Amino acid sequence: MRKIGRKALVELIELQDADFEWLTDERLPTRAGLIRPPGGLDDIAVLMVIRRMTRRLAEAGCRAAWMVVADKEVVGLCSYKAPPSAGQAEIGYGIAASRRTLGYATKAVGTIIKIARRDPGLRALVAETAVGNPASARVLEKNGFVEVGRRNDPEDGLMRLWELLV
Repeated sequence: MRKIGRKALVELIELQDADFEWLTDERLPTRAGLIRPPGGLDDIAVLMVIRRMTRRLAEAGCRAAWMVVADKEVVGLCSYKAPPSAGQAEIGYGIAASRRTLGYATKAVGTIIKIARRDPGLRALVAETAVGNPASARVLEKNGFVEVGRRNDPEDGLMRLWELLV
C-alpha cells in the first residue's frame, strides 16, 4: 500500500467467474500477482450475489464487471448491475472495509464513466445509494452524478437515485 499523501494508481481488471474462487478462499495463493485486502472484500454471501450478477452479465455478452486494484491489491469490485437497457446502465461498487475512505471508489466510478462514454449505445449511467450512506453519495457527486429522486426499497429503506448523462 502506498503512503498516505501519494495517490495510488487504481485500475479496473475484468472480473472473471474463476476470480470468485480466489476471492472467497484464503487458502488459495495469490492470483496473477494480486493480493487480497486485510479482512477480505466482503461477506461470502455478498460476493456470491455479485458472482451471480457477473455471470448474468457474461451470459448476455456484457463485459462490465471489474476488480478495483491498487498496488496489486484487490481493494473492491464494481460493475454494471445488468446489461445496458434503453440507453442506460446501473452501476454498483463496493470497497473492502479495510480500504474505505482512500478514494478508491471515486476513482473506480470515474473509470467506469470513461468506459461508458466509449459505448455509443449508452446515454446515461444510473446508481442508487442508501440515504444513510453519505460516503457513497459523495463518490457519485464527485464524479458528476446528480440526484434525480428517491424511492423506498423494502430491504434497504429510503434510497437516493442518481444519474449521469454520458
